[in-house]
Amino acid sequence: MWQVLACGAVVFPGLFVAFRRILPAVFEKWNDADVVLVSERLVSSIHAIMATTAGVIIVSSCRDVINDRHWLATHFVIWYGVPYMTYDIFAMYLSHYYRFHAKGHDDYKKHSLRTVNSFIQKEFLLVLHHIALLTILLPVTLFCRKDQGDFFIGCLFLTELSTPFVSLGKILIQLSLQECWLHKANGAMVLLSFFMCRIALFPFMYWMYGRHYGIPLYSVPFHLPLAATLGSSCILAPQVYWFVLLCRKGYRLYKRSRSPVVNVTDNSKDD
Repeated sequence: MWQVLACGAVVFPGLFVAFRRILPAVFEKWNDADVVLVSERLVSSIHAIMATTAGVIIVSSCRDVINDRHWLATHFVIWYGVPYMTYDIFAMYLSHYYRFHAKGHDDYKKHSLRTVNSFIQKEFLLVLHHIALLTILLPVTLFCRKDQGDFFIGCLFLTELSTPFVSLGKILIQLSLQECWLHKANGAMVLLSFFMCRIALFPFMYWMYGRHYGIPLYSVPFHLPLAATLGSSCILAPQVYWFVLLCRKGYRLYKRSRSPVVNVTDNSKDD
């Protein structure tokens, strides 16, 4: 078991350390905050690609959504899911710490309980999301499914599809490329992938479950165990919240990109 857990426990921190060493040599003007942020985003993207690939393999292999099995449904969670979520909490804290350290905040001259507490307060929803996955998804995947539902575990892996696009957006901003066409196209992909794989995916899973048992979609929540419905709601709720934030950010960027055109028009009328 420990050898299996060591897979992700070595891979993700190892990649993070490697990126922290490589990036300063390529981008000499970057400070620690820049390097840590991009390193965290790159590792997140690698994990997301791995999880999405595993999800596609599982979903495409399970024709019977309840009874078909695939070894990745359990083993990916143990090998890479648990180590990554644990590592990512620490990486997010480092990114938070160095961001405020670079701004010269007095409380961030060194690591302390105060900096940890500040991180938890500012990133409470993300930390709670990670902890919920560790304390809910892991036990469900390993102990509570009675060797059923690998298809739905694969679907949950697909929620990571949007992560590389979110990470790319932050990296482009870090490279001061937020005005280029790639950033705008990536923003559209962020919204599309996030909606499809983190929100619409849940009604799809309910529909597939209802299709298997021959019941309508609206009856599925009453057919499922209460714990399953509550678990799905707890995972879905923050996704909806984050999607609303993404839409607001996208709208602000759209208004900003349109404002020069409006100004030119107004000036021409004045002439």
